[in-house]
Amino acid sequence: MGMLALNRLMSLQSDRPRRQQGGVSGRRLSASRTGKRKGSPCQQDDDGDDSQSGKIRRTAIKELPEDILFRIHSLMPMREAARAACASHAFLNSWRYHPNLIFDKDTIGFPFLHSWRYHSGKIDCILREHKGSLKTFKLDYAQMNGLDDFSYLDSWLQIALKPGLEELTFMLSASMSQTTGKYNFPCPLSGAKRTYNFPCALLSDRVGNSLRCLRLGLCVLHRIVELGPLRSLTRLYLCHLSITWNELERVLSNSLALELLDLTSCNEIKCLKLSSALQRFKGLHILVCQSLRLIESKAPNLSSLYFRSGCKLDFSLVETWQMKKLYLVQSNVIYDARTKLPPVLPNIETLYIESQREVVDAPMLPTKFLYLKHLTIILRLGPDGSGAYDYFSLVSFLDASPSLETLTLDVTQRRMVHESIFVDSQLRHMPEHHHGHLKSVKISGFSSAKCLIELTCYILKNAVSLECLTLDTICGHRCYDEGGDDWCVPMADPILMETPRTLSAIRTYIENKVPSTVKLTVLEPCNKCHGKRLERLLSLSRNVISI
Repeated sequence: MGMLALNRLMSLQSDRPRRQQGGVSGRRLSASRTGKRKGSPCQQDDDGDDSQSGKIRRTAIKELPEDILFRIHSLMPMREAARAACASHAFLNSWRYHPNLIFDKDTIGFPFLHSWRYHSGKIDCILREHKGSLKTFKLDYAQMNGLDDFSYLDSWLQIALKPGLEELTFMLSASMSQTTGKYNFPCPLSGAKRTYNFPCALLSDRVGNSLRCLRLGLCVLHRIVELGPLRSLTRLYLCHLSITWNELERVLSNSLALELLDLTSCNEIKCLKLSSALQRFKGLHILVCQSLRLIESKAPNLSSLYFRSGCKLDFSLVETWQMKKLYLVQSNVIYDARTKLPPVLPNIETLYIESQREVVDAPMLPTKFLYLKHLTIILRLGPDGSGAYDYFSLVSFLDASPSLETLTLDVTQRRMVHESIFVDSQLRHMPEHHHGHLKSVKISGFSSAKCLIELTCYILKNAVSLECLTLDTICGHRCYDEGGDDWCVPMADPILMETPRTLSAIRTYIENKVPSTVKLTVLEPCNKCHGKRLERLLSLSRNVISI
């Protein structure tokens, strides 16, 4: 529908004089027809006795002041704004001043409907007809699965990058060369491959004082020497970008108001050093930057760090007193978090750690997370993972966190590798250590593993302030979760068959230890998503046993 609206808009702009001539009679005819309907709520009351009859007079769009009309139109999303311009000549004029132009698959359409030259021609026509300055300009070809013509890009940026622009998104589509590691952009017209080098000079020369948010992706950013100060830039997102650390350092040194840096698959960056000049810098997000090995920060107000990669990272967080939130996703991170983080991050309040492999259990240490309130530990064990990880060792985190309020534990497994409580029912015990702030605990992927039962019993005995305990026999979202899919996360057959034994373990070893002040919630596999399959597996198992 977005492409149809834009097509309709282009024809209106070209045929406007002819349509204006025929528009008067059309409106008169419509008014005469409307007048024949008595009591119509849409009736135009032009007789002047609205106030006497008590009716509310409806003002036509064309009668609105121009500034109000422009304001209404500017608040519409681009697709709706284009539709309004198609339906109303009053909006057609304000369309040329619309502050937000967004070109992606939702507004332009899918590539298989038309050629890329057709789409590029439409975008080019809209931009050349546009007057005034923009607040938001978004060109997202990455969502549209390819681009075969870059001849328009420089001219589009010349039009869009004007003083007053606050948000710029420039995402292209590309394929990476296996030999050079650089992103190549095929050009079928010439048979050669080209690389688009983003014109950095336009940023500082034209929007250096107004640009607040910049998203760049799948292009090259090597003309950094042309870049000047970006005085208002607070958020910077770089995705699949060909840029080195020296070039990124130049960008950061020109963006002293920066608050958030988000790097995704910028594989030429080997180290990241944040200087003390970044006084407002608060958040750093890093996703799959394969060459990155070192993060060093002297930014005094860095409070949130998200890092996800399969590589081992050396943290040298020189200034860490303001760090409040930390999200780490890498192998052996549970052990590293317990042994290395407490001295480095003394004021951490939210800790999220996720690992797919742990070689060593969490050790008991005297170091503390004195201010930690929210702890999430996710251990996703694969077939060749860490084997029977001792979940009971996670008590080390509880004892090290006297201010802990919420604990979320996800112990995803593909097969049951732990010893069941029904094999050995002799529970281990830890010295009592009362926790006066822990209120909510949720364990997903719960099973009859003895170490999980021991951990749960320890929490019930020592968390004197506990209010709710949730034991979920599956992991991930469920079909009834708000904002999720209408199906539950699939479960491996061995884990699904473990469910009856898990429920029996909860009834036998946990329910009788739950205080009256604690609400226990046990979530079984969804009958709609897993019921028939579980019944079939259990039936096959009984048949095998009988044979």
